[in-house]
Amino acid sequence: MGADERPLYERDPEAWNAALAEGNARQPRKRVATDVIVRDERNRLLLVNPTYKPDWDLPGGMAEANEAPADAARRELREELGLSVEIGALLCVDWIPPHGPWDDTIVFVFDGGTLVPAAITALQLGDDELSDFQFCPPSEAAALLRPYVWQRAEAALGAQTAGRARYLHHGIPVV
Repeated sequence: MGADERPLYERDPEAWNAALAEGNARQPRKRVATDVIVRDERNRLLLVNPTYKPDWDLPGGMAEANEAPADAARRELREELGLSVEIGALLCVDWIPPHGPWDDTIVFVFDGGTLVPAAITALQLGDDELSDFQFCPPSEAAALLRPYVWQRAEAALGAQTAGRARYLHHGIPVV
């Protein structure tokens, strides 16, 4: 094989990387978000009340550029609630279709464990994105969360029990 017949990645690694970067720039972008299932010792779910939307939500938030989803979950809990927990198992991945002004989103839901009373007492609102937080039984959470967010939470709780992550489309289990 002559020098000119070698693949571009062997002949000119810089040109190959430039071609890859050009292709990457044309690829669609996905928004990535995280939710974290956090409970208290009475098995109640931690919910947060965002100031920028009308319904309660699970704790978590948007990943920053080039931030791993588990790191985003950890950062969001720390920034918004002063909470440092071990981010546990992936419970489900939920694809949310485009809606309103938003492109589609992939939401990773992680197990945030069970908080002891001292950790709950230490919770504090860390920025103006949240107006409140509360622990509530799943039946109350179902009434406070948007339906597809509740379906996602319910699937995540089921994944904890089953020991197997779930794949969802807008809160509905696919597999």
